[in-house]
Amino acid sequence: MPQRTIKIYRAQTDEEVARILKQAVKDANLRGKRRIFIKPNLSHYEYLKGVVTSPELTYKLIGLLRDFAEEVIVGESEGYNYSCRLAFKQTGMEDAVKRAGGTVINLSEDKVVEVKFPKSISPLKHLFLPKTALDADTVVDLPLMKTHEFMMYSGALKNLFGCVPSNRRIYLHPYLTEVLCKLYCIFKPALTIMDARVGIEGNGPTKGTPVPMGLMLTGNDALAVDIVSTQIMKLNWKDTYLNYAARQTGLKEADLNVEGLRVSEAARRFMPPKIDLPVKAQMTIYKHEYLTKLLFCSLDVVKLFQKVAVAYRGEPVEVA
Repeated sequence: MPQRTIKIYRAQTDEEVARILKQAVKDANLRGKRRIFIKPNLSHYEYLKGVVTSPELTYKLIGLLRDFAEEVIVGESEGYNYSCRLAFKQTGMEDAVKRAGGTVINLSEDKVVEVKFPKSISPLKHLFLPKTALDADTVVDLPLMKTHEFMMYSGALKNLFGCVPSNRRIYLHPYLTEVLCKLYCIFKPALTIMDARVGIEGNGPTKGTPVPMGLMLTGNDALAVDIVSTQIMKLNWKDTYLNYAARQTGLKEADLNVEGLRVSEAARRFMPPKIDLPVKAQMTIYKHEYLTKLLFCSLDVVKLFQKVAVAYRGEPVEVA
């Protein structure tokens, strides 16, 4: 198995970020890749540090890639309760991408390809995925360092979930651990750049508490970056969906080559999600395919669920 190299950097100035991006592109050996697909994290329709991928970082990255790539495409899918076009516009991502010479695509409007899993022993027999992302010469993953109130952790693999074009991908939650592993194996990001200048702790991925970290992680393997990220956050990755992906692909901690800062130098204990009654209820729902489809069949039902959560704890429950 090839060595997985992850680099941990301090990233507190624009100059440092520019150097990190330049080195990451060089390390990934992307020259000769004519069509590059970038998957940002647009999990909110407005730009929030630590929640949404930085448009400015994306702008700088595309500028580097456009030095040799013919086409750089930045794609995201529709949210459950907001449009992808709205997110691209209001976060400033669309403007940044176009200024850098790239193009944006709503993956929910793309042609889809059925990817079958004929040997699967689980009910997950296929996924419908966007042709543009599948046809790209390489994929670049731009996740953030966050906790997740249903999954404990959200990073590079979870970011790939947005490649599922259906805005009802929430229906896949009963099989989410397997889905994330499949997406990781299908898209095989050649470069993962995790912007951890600001992380999210507590009940992330969008409603948690911002944490100033001043870090960036880069690597040639998305799962490896996630494992190191959880180590920095002092979360046990073996208690998350990452363990399933590692077992399925044969990745072991001994395969990880960490350069730059040591994990111990970068580490800060993140407050884990608070698993209260609304979260427990939704986690129970997500275990059952038909119950998930029944209770999340319409936005009205979701809004009702949120009102109950607000009455219970004073803030909306996540549905991402």
